Amino acid sequence: MPTPTKGPRLGGGPAHERLMLAGLATSLFEHRRITTTEAKAKRLRPLAERMVTFAKRGDLHARRRVMTVIRDKSVVHALFTEIAPLVAERPGGYTRITKVGPRKGDNAPMAVIELVLEPYSPKVATVKEAEAATKRSAATAPAAAQSEPAAEAEAAATDAVEAAAEGDADAAVEAAAEAEGAAEKAEAEGAVDADEAKADAEVADEMAQDAVDEKAADEKA
Repeated sequence: MPTPTKGPRLGGGPAHERLMLAGLATSLFEHRRITTTEAKAKRLRPLAERMVTFAKRGDLHARRRVMTVIRDKSVVHALFTEIAPLVAERPGGYTRITKVGPRKGDNAPMAVIELVLEPYSPKVATVKEAEAATKRSAATAPAAAQSEPAAEAEAAATDAVEAAAEGDADAAVEAAAEAEGAAEKAEAEGAVDADEAKADAEVADEMAQDAVDEKAADEKA
């Protein structure tokens, strides 16, 4: 079995992993918070935040993208009509992971992942950002300006998701590879938004693999 490119492999294979993450995302948006293993929570976080970003856009194309992952229409409706308005002013960080005690039986590390639905205060966020800026050294200043690779990764990830939604597996795979390369470049350059770029690349890779699997299934049929 091939080794996963990022993080631990969940389930028995890539298709099983995507189904597991889709089920976890559905439960998260339905119940607002769920308890799962720490590994699953970390893998779920970028996917869930990507879905919230689509929900904040609110257009038909964004809704179709979300429904490629979340098949429950009632949950998608709640995401767009109830959750998205609550985080409309929040620029990011829509989920929070809190570690809890190990699971009884196999001692697996557990965590609670929940949606951050508290009212967003720009003033408090500005104060925190200013305090963090004063603690940065002069070496991090050029890294902050080197966010072009992260922007390229986000654009390529968007192209991959769009191609996957349209059923163009080859274009999705190519765009996902570009997103992954740009994310690795951002990380190598020390860009402050490298983590976000990596999250976008992971979502793009998952969507591209899903398109490849669907294409293979169609060819067999």
